[in-house]
Amino acid sequence: MPSIDTLLSELEAFGNSNDAAHTARASRMLNITRDTGELLAVMVHARGARRVLEIGTSNGYSTLWLARAVQALGGKVVTVEKAQDKFDMAHDNFVRAQLQGVIGQLLADAGDVLRDAADGAYDFIFLDSARQQYAQWWPQLDRALAAGGVLVVDNASSHYADMAEFLEAIRADSRYTTCLATVGKGEFIAVKAGN
Repeated sequence: MPSIDTLLSELEAFGNSNDAAHTARASRMLNITRDTGELLAVMVHARGARRVLEIGTSNGYSTLWLARAVQALGGKVVTVEKAQDKFDMAHDNFVRAQLQGVIGQLLADAGDVLRDAADGAYDFIFLDSARQQYAQWWPQLDRALAAGGVLVVDNASSHYADMAEFLEAIRADSRYTTCLATVGKGEFIAVKAGN
């Protein structure tokens, strides 16, 4: 079995070469950058997040960063993917990393998962999916995020226009403290007020 660091490096190289060879979105991995993975891991530790939700698994690269961090805290990552081929690819990578016990994989529509989530179900939510749906998901995201929880939205600089309404709604909500971190493709970070 490869170490998780070796596997992350392998997936990084695969994602870069695959995405350079394909233009169709469905065929691309669209992985986060390494520095984004490092930032996510640090934030999971800083928050002490044991209940993590990721929307948009792809081949599992970002999930592995989250899972390694949450494993150290005795928690679990639930990751949601709609495409069967990416779900299967990610599953194989989780087995290789020996982290399948820390990762709950769902082949599902994220809107359905959010609708079915309990109030305050997650300490940490990472969004890297269908940006055009974020605004309609917002009430459920807000409900599912625990008090003191952290929401991180990928591509907040590279695709800001796609989700400006969503991001500005969070900025305008007095219960949230927000910032835009210029890491990777831009990470919008929102921390929900505690009780």
